[in-house]
Amino acid sequence: MNIFNKVTLQSMKKSRTRTIVTVIGVILSAAMITAVATLGVSLLNYLANGAAQKYGGWHVEFLNVDSSFAQERALDNGVANTATFENIGYAKLEVGKDPKRPYLFIAGFSKKAFDTLPITLVSGRLPKNSGEILVPMSVEASGGVQFAVGDTLSLAVGSRMDGNKNLGQHDPYISGKETLMPKAEKTYTVVGICLRPGFEESSAPGYTLITKADAQDKADSLSLLVTLKNPRGVHAYARSTAGSQAYVFNDNVLRFMGLSDDNLFNTLLYSIGGILIALIMVGSIFLIYNSFNISMNERTHQFGILSSVGATATQLRNSVLFEGLCIGAVGIPIGVMVGMGSIGLVISVVARNFENIAYSNVSFTLTVSVPAIVGAAAVSMVTILISAYIPARKAASTPVMESIRQTNEVKVESKVVKASKLAQRIYGLEGTLALKNFKRNKKRYRSIVLSLVLSVVLFISTNAFVTDFKQVSERAVELTTYDIGVATQDMDDSEMLPLYDKLKTADGVYKSSYQALMKYSCAAKASDLSDYYWEYAGSHLPGETVNLPMDLQFLDDSTYLSIIKGLGLSAEEYTGQNTKMIAVAKITSHMKANQEVDKFVDMFKSSSMNFTIAPETNGKPKMEQGRNVNIKFVNIVPPDTLPVLENSGSNNPFIFRVMVPYSLKEKFETPDIHVSNKGMTFSSKNPSKSAAKMEAMLKGAGIKSNYKLYNSHEIFDESRNYIFIANVFAYTFIIMISLIAVANVFNTISTNIKLRRRELAMLRSVGMSERDFQKMMNFECAFYGMRALLLGLPIAAISSWLIYKWMVAGGADNIDFVFPWGSIGISVFSVLFVVFITMLYAISKIKRENIIDALRDDMT
Repeated sequence: MNIFNKVTLQSMKKSRTRTIVTVIGVILSAAMITAVATLGVSLLNYLANGAAQKYGGWHVEFLNVDSSFAQERALDNGVANTATFENIGYAKLEVGKDPKRPYLFIAGFSKKAFDTLPITLVSGRLPKNSGEILVPMSVEASGGVQFAVGDTLSLAVGSRMDGNKNLGQHDPYISGKETLMPKAEKTYTVVGICLRPGFEESSAPGYTLITKADAQDKADSLSLLVTLKNPRGVHAYARSTAGSQAYVFNDNVLRFMGLSDDNLFNTLLYSIGGILIALIMVGSIFLIYNSFNISMNERTHQFGILSSVGATATQLRNSVLFEGLCIGAVGIPIGVMVGMGSIGLVISVVARNFENIAYSNVSFTLTVSVPAIVGAAAVSMVTILISAYIPARKAASTPVMESIRQTNEVKVESKVVKASKLAQRIYGLEGTLALKNFKRNKKRYRSIVLSLVLSVVLFISTNAFVTDFKQVSERAVELTTYDIGVATQDMDDSEMLPLYDKLKTADGVYKSSYQALMKYSCAAKASDLSDYYWEYAGSHLPGETVNLPMDLQFLDDSTYLSIIKGLGLSAEEYTGQNTKMIAVAKITSHMKANQEVDKFVDMFKSSSMNFTIAPETNGKPKMEQGRNVNIKFVNIVPPDTLPVLENSGSNNPFIFRVMVPYSLKEKFETPDIHVSNKGMTFSSKNPSKSAAKMEAMLKGAGIKSNYKLYNSHEIFDESRNYIFIANVFAYTFIIMISLIAVANVFNTISTNIKLRRRELAMLRSVGMSERDFQKMMNFECAFYGMRALLLGLPIAAISSWLIYKWMVAGGADNIDFVFPWGSIGISVFSVLFVVFITMLYAISKIKRENIIDALRDDMT
């Protein structure tokens, strides 16, 4: 070890407090970088495992290959596993609605294929022989053709040909050019309905139907799915082995490994990681740079003497870098262990919540990645070296005599530190001295202010984000009146009502109802509408007639009767054949959550009116089928409607809903006018258990109509889980950034006070009392804190507003902007508390020193 490194070690030992605080800063920095890297790797590994469970763990698929090619790939050294299925052929999908998918594609699975490729059954079972088949729900959803368990399919199966070229699933449909060449007539029995297979491309021309491969009748063409031992070489492997064969990658899995061609996802992934690490590095550089800068100020006289006896600028610079390496050698290993331990604890806390919002059968666990740890350590060391190099270069370039005399430490003009007479009158002598010192040492204290500003902005912005996120979840819970819903559109009452009687017997169900929704139009006079309505609709003529879209909500008779009784209305008057109707007509733009319904703004001036209503077709009223009705407007929140299976695209700024008994539905239906959607709703003590039971009942009932089961309670649980996860990760990040800021403030203030010990001793020597001395230092605390708050609070408030606008733009238009008074109060208290406690600690050490000794000490 050379003499310069020995001197450096002696200096570090002499300034133990500063060295320890710097090491703590390095530990925090390395811990945060390690935590971010490990969390990212663990999260991506969890998502990759979940995608493999849903779509299959294969990496590349070779299409239309022969058996010899498949055998060769199975013997490749880098291959971990292979699976094949037979491309039996294509059949015409009669009356299909999707012009780009006119075919059914028949795939013959072996036992290994069934074990390797995930298939999610909706109803029925897997095929046991080559005469049974699975049909995906996508045939009905996008193709418009319904199949049910037990149906028999007679298909003319053949090949798609474009001239002499045989086309496969990777080749999109070529309208007018390709032809289907039938080869054999095959008959299948539908034994199950499944979700769309994960290996089917979105551009595939045929819906994939799955049967069991026939051991006797082997297909000439196979699809080969390959899983590699090292997926990072998947692109090179595919290029080198495919030859003339077409192939596709499993991007659903590869994108979470950073290996897909999804440039948008890759950019987003690396941008988020880069921004987080950049924030950590900025906070860390403030702390570590400031530590080395203070070290340089302490050792300036020492460097001057070393330079005078022949030390070169390179040797002095290397001396400082050696100090950085020593601190890194101690702090980085500890930081890496702390980071892994802390993020492991956080993951164990949130793991169950991840299972409830994403993949229920995939565990979110800590994934230790050696490259990620090495990268975190390297980034931490780069942060240290950057922080050390800047002051080292400055110290090495300082002239020898200036370093010995320390004449370059403070260079300011009198006008810079001049205080106005008003400031002197307000602050007094002690405050004026503190203000002058603050002005004189702006560069030295800038890192304190910036560190505090960074912590304030991050803390308040994170609180604002979590507050807005909670509002979104709470509003969703408040505006939903059922736990479980079954929505449909074309299910007949003869099928739905017996099914309703069965579903309401599921364990835990204590309340149930059924309903239907029909689109109507109401002809109203412009003079009958309120002024609030015309604020949104614009100008009008006094005698004008306006056609307003309205919903007829047919509620089961018992639910409707309960509403009538709750409103104190006559059951006979509102339930007969020539019934009066009740309706809710409110301006939705004025609605606020947690507001009483009678405070909502009304659309109409009167509480009871006569109207002509007519059914709507394609958004246009059929006035020839109109009828006259009497509608009473009531202040009640109508029962929630079920989601429409097909988006209606309605964006009216008001709600106009008429409630009618279900027994009168047929009176409003015509041969060409039907309900837009209908279904059943249930409230349960145990929604998850009830939903599972209902799902089993629905599968067992063999329903042919299109339907969907909604577990609203589960959706709200997901929202709560998202909030919990966001809270944990956000506050973990904020706590660690704040710790770096606190360490920075402590290090800077305590060491700067130490550097000023001669100045402070001089003030005490000329008669400044302990009380006045403490008063001066309190003023300095106030100047630091107020400067940080004056910068940080406006930036944080703007950031909170931008977060709110971003969430509104993202669809959360029912939330209010909540000014972050609470988090601002916590920030103000925390900033002043940290600064004051640090100053108190530093001053207590100064007060214990002998004045004469401090005046004699030249800080070498």
